[in-house]
Amino acid sequence: MKDYDIIIVGGGMAGSALGCMSAMQGFQAAVIEHREPASEWPKEEIDLRVSALSRASQRLLQQLGVWSRMCELRTNPYQEMRVWDANGNGAIHFDAAELGEPNLGHIVENRVTQLALWERLGQFDNVTRFCPASAKALDLAGERPRLTLDDGSQLTASLVVGADGRDSAIRRMAGITTHGWEYDQHAIVTTATQQKPHNDTAWQRFMTTGPLAFLPLGDGRCSIVWSTSPAETQRLIALDDAAFCAELGQAFEYRLGEISAVGPRGAFPLRLQHADHYIKPGLALVADAAHAMHPLAGQGINLGFLDVAALAETLGEAKAAGRDFASLRTLRKYERCRKGANIGMLAAMDGFKKLFSNNRLPLTVARNIGLSLTDAAGPVKHLITRRALGLIGELPDWVKGQNL
Repeated sequence: MKDYDIIIVGGGMAGSALGCMSAMQGFQAAVIEHREPASEWPKEEIDLRVSALSRASQRLLQQLGVWSRMCELRTNPYQEMRVWDANGNGAIHFDAAELGEPNLGHIVENRVTQLALWERLGQFDNVTRFCPASAKALDLAGERPRLTLDDGSQLTASLVVGADGRDSAIRRMAGITTHGWEYDQHAIVTTATQQKPHNDTAWQRFMTTGPLAFLPLGDGRCSIVWSTSPAETQRLIALDDAAFCAELGQAFEYRLGEISAVGPRGAFPLRLQHADHYIKPGLALVADAAHAMHPLAGQGINLGFLDVAALAETLGEAKAAGRDFASLRTLRKYERCRKGANIGMLAAMDGFKKLFSNNRLPLTVARNIGLSLTDAAGPVKHLITRRALGLIGELPDWVKGQNL
C-alpha cells in the first residue's frame, strides 16, 4: 500500500498539468496513465487532434515551465479569425492587431502539449508516474480514499482526482451521474494542403449540417475539424483522397483555393455532457471528466486548464492555511468557482450549435444580422475576444502569471 497526498487518474493534458502544479506546491502526487505519450514522430506528420490554446492556457503552461519545450516541438500562433454563415452574408472578423495583442492564441497538436507536460512530470521528485496503469476500483468509504490498479496494487491518498476524460471511470466508480445528450453530429478530423496561404488565420464556416473549421499550422497546411451528420461522416470517410479533397474544397467555398491533398482521416461522435457534481469527500473531477461540449469554439482544453488551475489554487491555499485540503468545505470552493462558468460555456456552445443548425428563414436572417452587427460593434467584439483569450474575467492566479 502506497500513500500520497493526491492521486490523479489520467495523465493527459489536464491531468499532467495538475500533477505539475501539485508538485510545485509541495504535495506528494501520483499520476495514473494507461499509455505513455509518443516521444517522437515524423516531421511531416500532424496529430489528428489539435487545440486552439488561449492566452490563459499559454500563461499556465509558461508557469509550469513547458511552453518553451512545446514551441521547440511545434506550435503555431494565429493572428486572425474569420467566421461566416453559409446561409447568408453574415460574417465576423477577429484581429489580434485591433486588440494590441501579438496573436489570438496558438494552434497546438494535443500530443505536443501532453508530451511536454509528461516530460515535466518526470522532473519532480515528489511525483510518481504509474504507466501503463489504469484504475480498477475506487473505495471512498474508508478513512482515506483507496484506489486499486489493474495490476492489483493499491494506493491511498487524501484526494483522488478524476482527469480521465468524458467516459471517466473515476466518475462512474464514485457514483456521480451526468446529464446531457448526444448531438446528431460527428467531427471529422484530418490535415489538408490548400492552394492559397492561410495567413495565420483560423477559418470557420457555419453550415446547417455543422461547422467546418480550417486551423492554420506552421508548415502551411491546415488542421480540419468538420462536424456533420453521422451518415454524411460515414460517406465522407469512405471517399478516396481525391474525392474527399473535392468535397472539402466545395464545402469551404474554396476560400483557400483547391485542396490538393489530405492526411489520414478520423472521426468521433459529439456530445454535450455535464457531471451533476464535481466533488465528493476526498474526490474531485476536472476537465472532460466533469464536462464535454461541442468543439465549435475550441474551448474544451482551455476550460480544462482553468479547472485544474482553480483546483490547484484551492488546494494550495488550504495547505498553506493548515486546513484539510481534501474536505468538502475546501472542495466546494473549487466547485463553486468552476461549475457556473462551465455551465455558461456549455450553454453558449449548445445555443450556437442549435442556432446555426436551423435553416428557418427568421432565424437565418436574425443570426446573419447578429453576426454583422457584432462585427461592426468594435467594443462588443473586443470584449468577446478578450474574454475568449482569458485576458479578463475571474481567473485563477495560475493563469494570470502569478505563481502561488
